[in-house]
Formats: sequence, C-alpha cells, structure tokens
Amino acid sequence: MTDTAGTPSGAPEHAATPGALGPELGATPTGAGVVRRRRRWLRYTAIGVAVLVVGAAGAGWAAYEKLNGNITADNDAATELARYEKERPTALVRGAQNILLIGSDSRAGDGNAKYGRDSGTERSDTTILLHLAADRRSATAVSLPRDLMVDVPSCRRPDGGRTEPMLAMFNYAFQKGGSACTIRTVEKLTNVRVDHHMVVDFNGFKEMVDAVDGVQVCLREPIDDKEAKLKLPAGRVTLDGEQSLGYVRARKSIGNGSDTDRMDRQQRFLGALVSKVRGNDVLLNPAKLYPVLDAATSSLTTDPALASLRGLYDLVRGMRDIPTERVQFLTVPRTSYVYNANRDQLVQPAARELFTRLRADEPVTVSKDLPEDAADSVAKSSFKGAGRASGTPDPAPTFRGNTAAEDACG
Repeated sequence: MTDTAGTPSGAPEHAATPGALGPELGATPTGAGVVRRRRRWLRYTAIGVAVLVVGAAGAGWAAYEKLNGNITADNDAATELARYEKERPTALVRGAQNILLIGSDSRAGDGNAKYGRDSGTERSDTTILLHLAADRRSATAVSLPRDLMVDVPSCRRPDGGRTEPMLAMFNYAFQKGGSACTIRTVEKLTNVRVDHHMVVDFNGFKEMVDAVDGVQVCLREPIDDKEAKLKLPAGRVTLDGEQSLGYVRARKSIGNGSDTDRMDRQQRFLGALVSKVRGNDVLLNPAKLYPVLDAATSSLTTDPALASLRGLYDLVRGMRDIPTERVQFLTVPRTSYVYNANRDQLVQPAARELFTRLRADEPVTVSKDLPEDAADSVAKSSFKGAGRASGTPDPAPTFRGNTAAEDACG
C-alpha cells in the first residue's frame, strides 16, 4: 500500500531510493550514480588544479614583470654611442664580451641621500671593465682608478651642450657626460670594445649584500671610521649591506689610504660576494634567487640590450660554469701621476699589454703576493713580444690581484 506520494506505507518518510546515500551508509550504489559522482569529482578537481596553476603562473608572471620593470634602459647613451660608431674599436674575438660596470655615487633615489649632499651631478665612484672569455672558462675584472689621468673626448652634457676634449681625472667623464662619455673614454684608453654597460647606485649595492645575508671579510685591525659610519672589530666579520658599502668606499681610515688599496679591498670583497652567491646555491634556488635579483635590478641602468631579464639571462647563462679560481680581479697597472702625487697614470708597457690581451681574448693571470709597486716589473720579460714575433703565444703575464676562490682572510 502506498500513500499519495508513492512512498510505501510504514516506510520512513526520509527513505530514499537504493544507492542514493552511497556505500558509506550501507546503500548499494548504481553504476549511473558512481559515474555521475566521479564526473563531478573530476570536474571539481580539474577546476581546483586549474586555479592553482593559474595562480602560480600569475605569481610567476607578476614576479617576472616586477624584475623586468626594475631595470632602466640607458637609451640616451645608446643614441650618443651610435653617433661615434665609426671611431669605436672593433671586436676581435667572436663570443668574447666586455662589460663596463659603473658604481655611481648618486645621492638621488631611495636610501642614498644619507651618503652626502646631492650636488646635482653623479660621479663614477667605482669603474670595472669585466672581460668574459669567448669560451666562458674565465672572467677578468679590471678596476680603473677614478683619479687616473686620461684623455676625455668631447661629450654631450645632460643639458644638451658639449664638453671640450681635455686631460682630466677619469671620473670627470661620468660626471660631465654620463655613461656614454665614460665608455668612449675607456675605449680610447684601452682600445677595447665595450659591448655592454651597467650602472648601479649605492642603495642597489647594499641591498644585494643584504639579500645574500651579508658577506664575510677579514680585518687585520679594528675599524672606527665616523665618515664611513663604520665601526668593526678585528678578525672575521660578516658585513651587512650598510657596513659593506662603508667598507668598500672607505679610503683614509683603512690600509695605507691610497685609492689602489681601496680598489684591492673592493676586489677582495667582490670575490667574497661571488663565492657567497655560488656557495649558497642561490642561482639554483628560486626562493633565494628572487631577493638577489630584485635588489640587483632595482637600482640598475643598462644598455638597451641588457635592460630585461632575458637580456641579463643571456649574458650570465654561460658564466655559471666558470670556476671561482678563474674569476680574477686586478687593478690596471698604475703609479702616481708625475705632476700630482694625488693622481694616477698608467704604467707602460704593462697596461698596454693587459689591454692587448683582453682585446685578443688571451689569458691573464693574477697573484695576491705581488707588492703594490711591482705591477709593471713582474711581467716585463713577457712584454718583449718574442712569442708574437716567432708565431707562438707569449706566456701569460702576471699582475697583482686575486681570484674569487681565495679566502679574504688568507
């Protein structure tokens, strides 16, 4: 007997058709019900996975766009260099690359004002010519003293006027004509083609150090430099970004007070920074790599070809396999300027041989054990050119410097 709703008399009002409640309640599922539930489960799972994938992709794309947008393209320099293309050196070895790294002392931008009054002009506080061998088995970074007396060509000023060519300190080129003027000055000085350039300011440097949790250096004696805002004990010390900036910029309170000593200190620090990045597997760990990339790109201005993550990636892709002992740092052979002891001049023929080898992508070796005043005499026997005259390579000359593999406390 059934009621008007079609439910058997005496049956619970909430009873359902067989299988409707599923096997967990003891009901027997039908084939059609299982198929429907499986389809719903698959549909919901697919939607969930799609949301996760889209979210992850969106986060990745957002991160990429942020890093990509951090970099400033130096279009003005590219335009100026194009005007002088015919007088620029030609590249001799396909695949070899020369990158000019310029550390700007600009007080403009976040966090930079405390390093001094903004005079409205920038100077190149540090300039390094980085040579990457064509086989990407070595990298040589050559520091160029800011007080080096050089021939600076006529350059375009920011206001559109032009400077007169003159003999002046090297950092005058950046101050008056920016990166394009610095590049042209370097090319005239070295006869080495500059393929790319990067300009980084104070804040970008210190943030990159902080992103790798500091860099360890070794101090032979305590430092108490109020001007550099630096107070450190002797021995092994891990410097944060702020301390690192003071350490590499300090001049009068550390060592013998010379700019050469300061550049030696910068080179040892950069070697320690390279080792820290590679030793912590930063390049292979996205969680560690992103903060480093963000810091490195936030205060970076480059030539248009490098002004993107793709451009930077293409440049550094082959550098990952260079062993740290083949990443070398040295200062161009220099001595006190004959007319002013507070200025520098090149030592010949050592400087000329160094530039010739970089242009020809020939090997250069460094040794930290050479005295400061031996840069020109160490390799004089190799500079005679007997090898080139006989058709065999000259032995690689040795210059005072260090490698990224060397312990800064060694």
